[in-house]
Amino acid sequence: MSSLCFTSLNSGSNGNCYYIGNDEEAVLIDAGLSCRETEKRMSRLGLSMKKVKAVFISHEHGDHIRGLEVLSRKHQLPVYISSATLRYAGLQLDPALVRPLDAAVPIAVGALIINAFSKYHDAADPHSFTVEDSHTCIGIFTDIGKVCANVSTHFQRCHAAFLEANYDETLLENGRYPYHLKKRICGGQGHLSNTEALNLFLSHRPVYMSHLLLSHLSADNNNPDLVRDLFHKQATTTQIIIASRYRETPVYTVSGSPGVPLAPEQLTLF
Repeated sequence: MSSLCFTSLNSGSNGNCYYIGNDEEAVLIDAGLSCRETEKRMSRLGLSMKKVKAVFISHEHGDHIRGLEVLSRKHQLPVYISSATLRYAGLQLDPALVRPLDAAVPIAVGALIINAFSKYHDAADPHSFTVEDSHTCIGIFTDIGKVCANVSTHFQRCHAAFLEANYDETLLENGRYPYHLKKRICGGQGHLSNTEALNLFLSHRPVYMSHLLLSHLSADNNNPDLVRDLFHKQATTTQIIIASRYRETPVYTVSGSPGVPLAPEQLTLF
């Protein structure tokens, strides 16, 4: 049976980049690290840039695109990005390497199938993704203002997932952030709290989900030990991992059985 491997190269407001691949090809979701740092972290993990065939961009915020121009140019990587995201990102990309991103159109990269889906976030045209083969599905669920049908529908298909757990409600409320920024974070277009992430996990986790990487933790409004303990209490057979904002995680491998296929009308739910 085929398998997929995955790692978080970095996860947080200082840069986001996730690697998912098989033995032959891989994709990066977002490119918020510098090209040099991306290469350095992949090298430490024994991952080859030669396997990376494309970069998929979720939205235009700097922590998701900071290294994209150099990375794409140096390694001649196609960039899948929506027209609205490209328009607001201010990127100087080689037009020959720009590929359209549409939530209604699954994209094949070798044996990998990437599904993009719309979500709530304060960006021009934000998307999250699943990356899958015929047996295994891995989801990337970060920068989400609130759980919608798209998020829950795709989450319940995943054998492994990166799931945002950005803030603890009490730490945010009592923290140093100004009121307008607190409202942006928790107002439905910002980020998921630990509680919201846990509720999604408990209500839509498939029985075969083996790994959950808690991602995009706030440096000011969360605590890795706090959120790890919160999820560990109810994780049962799912391994809980904190995706660091300072370093790469190990490479994890999962081999799944065929999940529930998406019906056409499920690709664009909101």
